[in-house]
Amino acid sequence: MSIRSTGTLALSLALITGCSIGASKPAPDEPSKAAEKSVSTESSGDGIRLPQANASFDYQIGGPYTPPDGVRAVSRDRTAKPAAGLYNVCYVNAYQTQPGDAIDWWKDNHDDLLLRDSDGELVVDGPWEEPLLDISTPEKRQDLLDIVGPWIDGCADSGFDAVEPDNLDSYERSDDLLSVEDAAAFAKLLAHRAHDKGLAIAQKNTTDLLDKRGEIGFDFAVAEECAHYKECPSFLSAYNGRVFAIEYKQKDFTEACKAWGKKLSVNLRDRDVSPAGKKGYVSKRC
Repeated sequence: MSIRSTGTLALSLALITGCSIGASKPAPDEPSKAAEKSVSTESSGDGIRLPQANASFDYQIGGPYTPPDGVRAVSRDRTAKPAAGLYNVCYVNAYQTQPGDAIDWWKDNHDDLLLRDSDGELVVDGPWEEPLLDISTPEKRQDLLDIVGPWIDGCADSGFDAVEPDNLDSYERSDDLLSVEDAAAFAKLLAHRAHDKGLAIAQKNTTDLLDKRGEIGFDFAVAEECAHYKECPSFLSAYNGRVFAIEYKQKDFTEACKAWGKKLSVNLRDRDVSPAGKKGYVSKRC
């Protein structure tokens, strides 16, 4: 889970179970005023449905719930159902495992695809306790595509419009065992798989790959804390306003709305990305 954090870990049970292999089935979506309307989109030259620039967005990867009125797009975990009538982005953890039982699943079935250091120890994204996947060679990237690819296919089969492969920036947490080139090479495979299934694909975080977006095949961006890290202008320029920005602090949200609220979609969320009705839930838009 690449919710960018500079503080202590505060990962809710809903977030763990909502995104993990073997997660319990999410509650069915409920109709809302927003869902009664058909969201307008644009299409790329190859017929891929793109999100509308500055479409009001709600980040629901911690668990699905009825979208607030006025919302035109949502992102949900691949185990959830799309929201009726909206633009739906499918969350897939493509570069790291999920915590808990999912780690055991990888060890039992694909231990050779988990990144290990020179001592044979798993390389772990500390705050989220997620071992990194080993994308260091073409062969391993292809083996990983054989696992992650069907997840992307499932997003398309479920009716999602797009996919956001998370932890694109995991090379930054790899103790220099992975490179930005490795991340780009695997992203290119994921983009090709998504496009073959009629899905748009998002660049998730990291401005390091903005200059490779065309080569990779990214169509839009999902940017966490771009105001906090002073990255919003870069994403905005690269994707012509097709940016879903998520902030986790009121100060950063206020700054983002003031500076770019009319040009890109900004969503303030609690760091646990809690479903509506749960303790700590926060979701606001400019």
